Amino acid sequence: MTVEQPILNTHNKEEHRPSHTAEHLLNQTMVRMFGCERSKNAHIERKKSKINYNLADCPTPEQIVEIEHKMNELIDMDLPVTYEFVTRDNIPEGVKLDKLPEDASETLRLVRIGDYDICACIGQHVESTKEIGTFKITSTSYNDGSFRIVFKVNIGNL
Repeated sequence: MTVEQPILNTHNKEEHRPSHTAEHLLNQTMVRMFGCERSKNAHIERKKSKINYNLADCPTPEQIVEIEHKMNELIDMDLPVTYEFVTRDNIPEGVKLDKLPEDASETLRLVRIGDYDICACIGQHVESTKEIGTFKITSTSYNDGSFRIVFKVNIGNL
């Protein structure tokens, strides 16, 4: 029996899988901690990544430490990263589609990280959070309601 693969938009990026998966976890962590939206502005790379969030106030140094702690806790939980294909009329509650391009296909791929996060994404990811390695915030800044986190992941020999 042949299973037909859904047709998705082409993807022109070769993401660094651990950093890109960490971006998903960080987005959900920020949503949960600060009640903000997922980032719409991120630059994810192997050596360092930057991501911005719209926040009314700058997080305290203690909150920044808590972000990093929560990320490493999630990574250590070894959460599975799984995929599900759905049509636009079968999107689970809470999944926003505002980052999708206008020409996105009718069938979407949802990426789940355990029970912690779910979002539409056609990027590349690790198979479980343990493969991300250690998450380290290297700097932060706050300017006119935009909070930037610069981070890197240390994946050891991977």
